[in-house]
Amino acid sequence: MAARRIKKLAAGGIALGGTVALASWVFGDDNHTKKQFGHVLAADNLKSRPTKPLPTRSEQLKALEDEVYDVLVIGGGATGAGCALDSVSRGLKTALVELDDFSSGTSSRSTKLLHGGVRYLQKAIFNLDIEQYKMVKEALHERANLLEIAPHLSYPLPIMLPVYTWWQIPYYWSGIKMYDLVAGTKCIKSSYVLSKEKAIELFPMLRKDKLCGAIVYYDGQHNDARMNIAIALTAARLGATVANHVKVLSLTKNKDSEGQEKISGAHVRDEITGKEWDVRAKCVINATGPFTDSIREMDQQTVNKICAPSAGVHIVLPDYYSPASMGLLDPSTSDGRVIFFLPWQGLTIAGTTDTPCEVTHHPSPTEDDIEFILGEIRSYLSPDIEVRRGDVLSAWSGIRPLVSDPNKPNSQSLVRNHIVHVSDSGLVTIAGGKWTTYRSMAMETLDAAVKKCNLPALRESATDGLLLEGAHGWTPTMFIRLVQDFGLESEVAKHLSETYGDRAFSVAKLAALTGKRWPIVGKRLHEEFPYIDAEVRYAVREYACTAIDVIARRLRLAFLNVQAAEEALPSIISIMAEELKWSDAEQKRQYAEAVKFLKEEMGQQVNRQSRDKIPINLSREEISNYIKRFQALDKEKKGYISINDIRRGLKRQGEIISGTQMHEILREVDVNSNGVVELDEFLQLMACIKSGRVTNSRFDQLAQEAQKNAEEEEAKRKAIPVDRSGGGV
Repeated sequence: MAARRIKKLAAGGIALGGTVALASWVFGDDNHTKKQFGHVLAADNLKSRPTKPLPTRSEQLKALEDEVYDVLVIGGGATGAGCALDSVSRGLKTALVELDDFSSGTSSRSTKLLHGGVRYLQKAIFNLDIEQYKMVKEALHERANLLEIAPHLSYPLPIMLPVYTWWQIPYYWSGIKMYDLVAGTKCIKSSYVLSKEKAIELFPMLRKDKLCGAIVYYDGQHNDARMNIAIALTAARLGATVANHVKVLSLTKNKDSEGQEKISGAHVRDEITGKEWDVRAKCVINATGPFTDSIREMDQQTVNKICAPSAGVHIVLPDYYSPASMGLLDPSTSDGRVIFFLPWQGLTIAGTTDTPCEVTHHPSPTEDDIEFILGEIRSYLSPDIEVRRGDVLSAWSGIRPLVSDPNKPNSQSLVRNHIVHVSDSGLVTIAGGKWTTYRSMAMETLDAAVKKCNLPALRESATDGLLLEGAHGWTPTMFIRLVQDFGLESEVAKHLSETYGDRAFSVAKLAALTGKRWPIVGKRLHEEFPYIDAEVRYAVREYACTAIDVIARRLRLAFLNVQAAEEALPSIISIMAEELKWSDAEQKRQYAEAVKFLKEEMGQQVNRQSRDKIPINLSREEISNYIKRFQALDKEKKGYISINDIRRGLKRQGEIISGTQMHEILREVDVNSNGVVELDEFLQLMACIKSGRVTNSRFDQLAQEAQKNAEEEEAKRKAIPVDRSGGGV
């Protein structure tokens, strides 16, 4: 009865509201009516596919110098780009500047999940915490929204929770079902229970002993850096001025009518050219993630810090570590944290750790964190699978901008909720939160900015349901048209479709002819990955300024395989040099900076260091065999292997490779970086291969082939009869 009354009341309210609106249109202020009607049209126009070309970076910088903005956003991560998009969706004149590249910080170093937070819901229930419950509810709405507005970049992913104790099956099932219920109509797919046999069928790598069954639930997954760039590009298409590699040096202030100092913009520097100028704005938004407090200190030197940075390390492993379409959740690791084990971009991603850290622009993974993740993986995978340190293809650390709470002792207790704060001088700061909720955080931030800074917004936020760059004309079968229209490989076409959406056709138009019967166009940058030459050229049009911008964010090569990224660098830099008119000196500088990035931030250096620590624990027979292998390449008995020895060995095998590639092979083994490989370095490599610290060494493969050839030649010599040799007595 009560429910029926509420329905009637609601219907009456709607009817009354409609009557008032009609009366306002017929009898009200004509100018007001036209203005309101104009808002509706403008909001509708936001939903159509933008056809206006992206301004060039130089045009964006010129606008930053000349224009006066309603809103200036500092920070080009997910939250900052989200704020810029929300601002421009309200009809505000908007600018965004980013010190490095869009998504260069935490936003490209996530677990790649779009999720409400299963463990947050667990804490909300156990602690009767309504705030955590609201955060999960909000995140589940935003998860559904992202799957809708960027279907080419995001998709549902089933995640398995294996159970090894019978009583935990109903315990975990009830928790996961609650997760579905909280999602309500936004639930992706309903969770379900699996028997032991079915769980092993779907995830054959799983440890079988003591397994009782499993529970499967659904969350979203995405290409985080590409999603971030799509948000920034969508803002730019709608009229926002966005510029990467622009550093804020200080905040500018003017006195208002009451003599109070108010922020009026920022003094910035283009990190590419070194030019400095002031950007004028009525409101400045600080959306700099872990660097939030450094911008707040520009406003006020003595401020209470509101961010507690925490480092999360992830590693990437080969595809055979996980099924292609099923993730794994370890809900309770040896130290109480959560580990995800997920398929991503054709490989396997595992993480994360959660360690308090210092804020830095160049976070690096540590060996301890990598070994912790590998140890947790070993505990869940079958003993038949050897989890090897050498299988780590890439590793990185991201700094989470957790909101600090002095009453909670460790970072696991911190909720990734957010804070919106407005200083006395008008600096609007958004801190905390997580990837999935970037849009709602941005909306709340702009609500505060409009109110506190009296901004002339034309409408409320229009970003809920607003399609992102590439989503408008995308369909799951769009890649077939790319194959048919351009002559691309199917794998390449699918990659382009799932990265650029309906903009993939613009990318394909830039592809070079291969000179082959098939594929007709699209030269791969690395034979193991579907990235092609055209993407580098298109990346420059999407504001990529450095080689790192391309290998880390426009392509995900650095995150997927650090060695492959280094091998592809010369080709990438050569194409960028054509587009950006780089000198030979600039190309060398770009190469050096990119190699440094791969070593320090993408795990190459820590991979090498872990290998060098392994003792040479080889038997006498093994050492004797490996010395023969070494000598097969060291034909001249010099005691070391040089680049010429490598060239000669490859030529004998019929392989011709570039000098750069030969140096890469040498660097795999040359520990002391003296340009040659000595016997102790070679034996160290063999010990690492034996222990699993190194896998798939090209240098060892070359040495094995040389040893095989040497043994065959020796066998032929011994097979010649004495009478034919001209000797004998």
